[in-house]
Amino acid sequence: MKKNILFTFLIAGLISCKSNKISTSNDVNSNVTIIQKFSNTINVKDAKKHLYTLASDEYEGRRTSEKGQKMAAEYLSKQYEKFGIKGIEGTQNYFQIVPIEALINKRRKFEPTNASENVLAFIEGSEKPEEIIVISSHYDHEGIKKGEIYPGADDNASGTTGVLEIAQAFSKAKKAGYGPKRSILFMNFTGEEKGLLGSKYYVANPTYPLKNIVAALNIDMIGRVNKEHENNPNYVYVIGADRLSTELHTINETANKSSVNLDLDYTYNKDSDPNRFYFRSDHYNFAKNGIPIIFYFNGVHEDYHKPTDTADKINYELLVKRAQLVFSTAWELANRTDRLIVDINDDSSSN
Repeated sequence: MKKNILFTFLIAGLISCKSNKISTSNDVNSNVTIIQKFSNTINVKDAKKHLYTLASDEYEGRRTSEKGQKMAAEYLSKQYEKFGIKGIEGTQNYFQIVPIEALINKRRKFEPTNASENVLAFIEGSEKPEEIIVISSHYDHEGIKKGEIYPGADDNASGTTGVLEIAQAFSKAKKAGYGPKRSILFMNFTGEEKGLLGSKYYVANPTYPLKNIVAALNIDMIGRVNKEHENNPNYVYVIGADRLSTELHTINETANKSSVNLDLDYTYNKDSDPNRFYFRSDHYNFAKNGIPIIFYFNGVHEDYHKPTDTADKINYELLVKRAQLVFSTAWELANRTDRLIVDINDDSSSN
């Protein structure tokens, strides 16, 4: 796309985003820097703090319904509260309880004795609060196996850290007078490793009507580099962006070019992909309901689902850039004049 088109696109989005301030031609130049200003609040120092906490031995691998997962849920809720972001329906309650019966997966030999929690935080939009952008991750992992802790630093403390950083950036923007026009729902799901159980429960028991959700941006593993990109680590896999909405695909590409300029790899977006990653993380439960999604992913690596997936192996600079892309895409979705159009009938979303 030509640079002048990109520039026009960015300017239009920036002018529309100032929900509490009036823009004139005299301050257009300053508006260009707004997204970058708040995107830059997503930083390595804070990312390390969150990730080293979530992937620590103290959290015991965050296995669904067990002690470490519940400690992680408490940590997440306290961070949202610290950021000044409310919980469900404007309250201080950040937990959607997922009952035991919704967590049982006999196929995976998972029959917990405790309920679990999805963690939700909500920033209300200033002009179209009924329209919602979802930004999500799963925060559970494998727990302890044969006496070894599986810390899940990349899977998915990295994505959960990304969601926290993006939430804080939006909160700072709102406090500065640049709150989003549409509402933003941050969700950290439990039970993903046991069969997408937390997100499955949410779409069956939504706190806000599913018809109100404009798009869902899901982050699952954004802290590492796989073998295919060892010589070009400046990348992220993008999955599902064009499955239900051609606009969403374009918005994400434009946001990338005007911000972090990552190499967007669509290898795993192909229908022929034998890994079927499109069906393997929490975004899929939204796609099944006709909600446009993007899945951001770094691919698997030698430490995937092993005790060696530790916080010291994370590329924090790259994690930050990937989170900044999600932030920039979400900013445009939240502040554009028209709601995202669903214009593709993707039969695979109902598989």
